[in-house]
Amino acid sequence: MSPFVMIAFISLDCSLQNLHSVSVCIGFTRIFRMVWQNTENAMLDTVVVSIVQMLVFNTDVWWNRSLDTGIRLLLVGVIRDRLLQFISKLQFALTVLLTSWTEKKQRRKSSTTLITLNVVFFPVVLAFIAVSAVLSSPLLPLFTLPIFLIGFPRPIRSWPGSVGVTASVCSDTVYYKQMVPSLAAALQSALAAGSLGLFLPGSHYLCRFQDRLIWILVIERGFTYCCVNIKGLELQETSCHTAEAHRVDDIFAMAFEREEHAKTLSLNHHFGNILTPCTALPVRLYSDAKNVLSGIIDSHENLKQLKDDFVKVLVWVLVQYFYNKSKTCEKLDKADKDTDESFPINKKAFNNTVERPRSVRDEDSFSVETIEDWTDDSDLFDLEPTGRMRERKEMGPAATAPRMHLSIPGSVEMQSRDGALQKTPLEDKLHRPVVLGLPALDKGKKQEVLRLPSLEFSCSYSELLSIPEEWRTAPIPASKLNEMRQRFPEEWYHFILSQLDFFHLEEKPASLLEDLTKDKALKDLYIHGVLSCCFGLFGLDSTVPAPSHVFRAYTGGIPWSVGLDWLTGKPELFQLALKAFRYTFKLMVDQASLGPVESFKELVNYLEEYENDWYIGLVSDIEWQQAILKEKPYLFSLGHDPNMGVYTGRVLTLQKLLVQVGKLNGDAVRGQWANLSWELLYATNDDEERYSIQAHPVLLRNLTVQAADPPLGYPVYSSEPLHVPLF
Repeated sequence: MSPFVMIAFISLDCSLQNLHSVSVCIGFTRIFRMVWQNTENAMLDTVVVSIVQMLVFNTDVWWNRSLDTGIRLLLVGVIRDRLLQFISKLQFALTVLLTSWTEKKQRRKSSTTLITLNVVFFPVVLAFIAVSAVLSSPLLPLFTLPIFLIGFPRPIRSWPGSVGVTASVCSDTVYYKQMVPSLAAALQSALAAGSLGLFLPGSHYLCRFQDRLIWILVIERGFTYCCVNIKGLELQETSCHTAEAHRVDDIFAMAFEREEHAKTLSLNHHFGNILTPCTALPVRLYSDAKNVLSGIIDSHENLKQLKDDFVKVLVWVLVQYFYNKSKTCEKLDKADKDTDESFPINKKAFNNTVERPRSVRDEDSFSVETIEDWTDDSDLFDLEPTGRMRERKEMGPAATAPRMHLSIPGSVEMQSRDGALQKTPLEDKLHRPVVLGLPALDKGKKQEVLRLPSLEFSCSYSELLSIPEEWRTAPIPASKLNEMRQRFPEEWYHFILSQLDFFHLEEKPASLLEDLTKDKALKDLYIHGVLSCCFGLFGLDSTVPAPSHVFRAYTGGIPWSVGLDWLTGKPELFQLALKAFRYTFKLMVDQASLGPVESFKELVNYLEEYENDWYIGLVSDIEWQQAILKEKPYLFSLGHDPNMGVYTGRVLTLQKLLVQVGKLNGDAVRGQWANLSWELLYATNDDEERYSIQAHPVLLRNLTVQAADPPLGYPVYSSEPLHVPLF
């Protein structure tokens, strides 16, 4: 119903035709505001008042004589709100009371006594619930036991501070951060269609998808908008978290998987649970699939093929890297001359005009005369000898002026702070005694740098794809190098060069690709570079790598070797080699699942797909999180399960999937949060294994505690207030 129709209907009331009183102003101001902020309840209140007005024929009754329409609407609204709160709190109290016996893990020695006391003093318990509803304060179950108290009246949000500012950020936060924009868009259509029921400020919703749990809190609501806060709960599967998450899955499965239960009429086994299923929303997010790679990573044939494919993939990665690098290179204008060249400074004259400050050691250095000042009572770590300190005390304040520190006996003259040797007069050096010095330092021989002959390319455009000379300086014996040359795939190398277009070059010869293919110097450069990377990752042995070595190479944790030490000394080349190895491993998994690659064109398609649509790395990499936020279509990671002793592959796929949504009992949530606040802040119970945080599949106690605002709760993600338009 449109708010304009309701405003027009209320404006026709006869109370507005007379002189306005304070009560009339209060009542009608409230209903006019409520029409826009809570349209459904405003319409319900208006209908109830209209029906009562029609049924009461006697005009002398108190309802018609003393109250105007605005005050009637106010009374009906208060009664409706408090009655709904009373029913919700009563349901929460009965759930706590009954589950203390029906749930085996919640059954304690004192459960029988507490249930008996609640039955005997049921009128008192009912009075507590009624007072709590009238005051609109949370019903506090002490330690979530059936001992009910009236909580302190508080706003709907039980902890001060800006929404979404604090959260226990971890590596799982990025998964919620990526899906929140799509979830907010899905909420817009669901709220507009009424799929989530009557949503009011303080309403709580729980969403579930695979291992993700999303908590939604309605902060503010109007006729055309809604403001929500979305929180993400931890993904680590603790025992309490898992028990309640399985119960949530069972509730949603029973509600949404109708095909299995269509032919059978079954009772609701989850009656009394604080979660009520509502709908399923299509959300664009990552689905998570984990597979065991046994039979793939430990296959001798696959590992042998991995080593051969690595050379091909590395050639493709290097060619593409330098080809893309040539695209970004632009002709630069002539740089301005440096300021040193434009304004030359006579350094020699400058040095002559600046006097070197007198050294500390020149002013007050160790000499033969100072030996007499040192006595047996002197402290080795004193700044001055005892005798000299005594003389200064006798001479008075004039002698106590700050002076430079003296050298300790037995020391030698070292370099000053600026690194230069201090120059002292020859006479001082002659009078100095010979003292013990520091041991000689063996600096060793300088490593000889391998100087390679300069290359002469037959094609002038080969410079665009040239590899730095230092990338082919790996310490490989000549005999091994000739043996490893046979592994270089020349046909694959020529095929890759033939696929380049060089569209970014304005003037290029028609035979450019043919000239590049025939350039032997360029080919030798790539042979040295590729074989150097193979030497760094696999060594000189031609044996098939073990699965453990493959896993370490994928993660970048290969044991030290001469080749690896050389490769890590070139960070840019090491990253390219690591990227090529990860592509090769993913190619091995795909070939084991989908079949071998039959042509060079198919192999190029695989590699281009990895480059454009995949991120292949580790979950712990910062690039993994960046790829999720950029919404890469696919992500792949290799892992190892030490408990089972198997290697696992993890694939994230970005797609639009259904997220199940359910509404929570708001009074049950606020009651548990009130107990959490009382227990942590007033009772100061900091036991991480306390009873009130243990799993409760009916109250979802552990999940509710997690969703509380920090520092009481610990959600891994909390969004800022999100404005969701309804129309």
